[in-house]
Amino acid sequence: MASDDHLGPAVRTSDIPPHLASWQLPPGWQWGESGLLVNHRHVQEIRDSFERSLALVTVPDPAHEAWLFSEAKHLALRNHPAIPTTYHYWSGYAGNRRGPGYLRRWVTGETVGARIRRLGTDTVPYMLRVLRAAGSGVAYLHDLSQVHGAVSPDSMYVTPTGRVWLLGWPWSVPLSDIPSGIMPDPRWTPTPVEWGPSQWAPTPESDQWQLAATCFAILTGELPPRTEIPPIRWVRPDCPANIAGLLERALSSDPKKRFHSIASMLRELEKLSSTGGLSLSGLDEASGEFKSMNEEQRLRWATGDEYEVLSSLGSGTFGSVWRVRDLTLQREVALKMLHPAVARSDDAVTRFRKEAQLAARLQHPAIVPIYAWEQKGGVHWYVMELEDEGSIGDLVRRSGPRPIDEVGPQVAFILEGLIAAHQHGIIHRDLKPENILLSRYRHWRIADFGIAHALGDDRGGTSGTPAFAAPEQLLGEPHGVASDLFAVAAIAWFVLAGKPPFEGTDARAILAAQLSGKYDLTEMPEELHDWFRRGLSADPDARFEDAAAMRDAWIRAVRPLYRPSGEHPLTERIKRAAEQLFR
Repeated sequence: MASDDHLGPAVRTSDIPPHLASWQLPPGWQWGESGLLVNHRHVQEIRDSFERSLALVTVPDPAHEAWLFSEAKHLALRNHPAIPTTYHYWSGYAGNRRGPGYLRRWVTGETVGARIRRLGTDTVPYMLRVLRAAGSGVAYLHDLSQVHGAVSPDSMYVTPTGRVWLLGWPWSVPLSDIPSGIMPDPRWTPTPVEWGPSQWAPTPESDQWQLAATCFAILTGELPPRTEIPPIRWVRPDCPANIAGLLERALSSDPKKRFHSIASMLRELEKLSSTGGLSLSGLDEASGEFKSMNEEQRLRWATGDEYEVLSSLGSGTFGSVWRVRDLTLQREVALKMLHPAVARSDDAVTRFRKEAQLAARLQHPAIVPIYAWEQKGGVHWYVMELEDEGSIGDLVRRSGPRPIDEVGPQVAFILEGLIAAHQHGIIHRDLKPENILLSRYRHWRIADFGIAHALGDDRGGTSGTPAFAAPEQLLGEPHGVASDLFAVAAIAWFVLAGKPPFEGTDARAILAAQLSGKYDLTEMPEELHDWFRRGLSADPDARFEDAAAMRDAWIRAVRPLYRPSGEHPLTERIKRAAEQLFR
């Protein structure tokens, strides 16, 4: 299959390719729906018996089996946050119905190259995030006396939450293990001037040049020419002069004039970062300098001794969410910071803290755990587990409606989490696709329990997305467990249909549709009609009596539609997934 110059070097596949047609997966395992043909490899999503998404890497050409094994062996020995974990290698031999191929972590998102082709140029902060993360991974390889060989926009993946992954591993093995005459496609791989025509001679110096060339492409929309590269400030005047100078040194045509190593390049970058901006130490929250800070600057001022702020994950009604590194435990977590306007209310902050403390007591695999609630001066935040795959809202927008065999166990799983929360007297009040996050194994997990209530805004029309709020919330009436159940039904509809059950231009139009019961059940399988009628009822008393009853009714409704492969029914799969998460 040939690649397309516009779309990029990878070809997406929707069917199981011929070289995998005879494979027999282990009991309880399933083929996923996503596949990719790139770099003489086929990468197929595969789900194990715990519903974890893994990447099966294989070679369409049987002559490349030794090359594949070398790649798997070298990758399995690597341990770095930007390098996906490798789990197992299946050898191909007589009598074995699978192999050769290896399993590694499945990476969700898009390549930097795909993002450039889709959106064009990007910001300097985005470029620096990619430089730090990918550069750290390549420097790690160099410390092990290994080169990458194909650092490019299309060998870097960025997840919906901003995590950067380094791929392109077929080229990082010893050159003697790569079949003769095969090299990275020069259309997509930055080519330094020291390589001759049609030559591929990777070195640590060429890796550094390719890394800087990728940064150049992020800022300009295209890879730099091999010679006579224009000054970066000519094409991106907003790029700080010291950052432009750093990239231009790494792009030098003379390898000896580049940085001694990528590690030294990154150290120089950190020196520039620490001296080039506003110094946040020694400031008082009452000072004019503090009051003039934006949210990110305030967060860095408040958390500088405990957390390293890595990137923004988004902003909502009550606060902004950030990807940060816990400097004490050396792990990445999500941090939600209250907007300054909200934090000015002592009553709101007090209730927010109490609600966060209650939510932190919840321990269930379907609920994102809260680790801590902290504050410094006028800055208030809580810390929770980071879910790298984004939300189910991101998933549907990215991949469209989801099949019932995927949605079935997840809706039941979320209802299990609500059972635990409601038994502790905690109601979410703002369930929506953006608050249902995806774990690294694609399990749905509920975030932000009780925050709308804690901050004194119980009306769905203002605290969340009206399309997923119950009518009593939009009317400002008292509400409780039944409102969470309405939201679950609306979310299930959204994931199966790709759109909410009730649509309108504003909250008033959506409320009118809810009260009149205007939704099209023909979009759903007939087996689910009664479940949706009860779940989406405008009358709270006509809905399910509690989350347990809703879960049981859901399992009964979907059982005729879907029974997973192997011997385990839906309820058993949920139990097995929960056991795995508790380990």
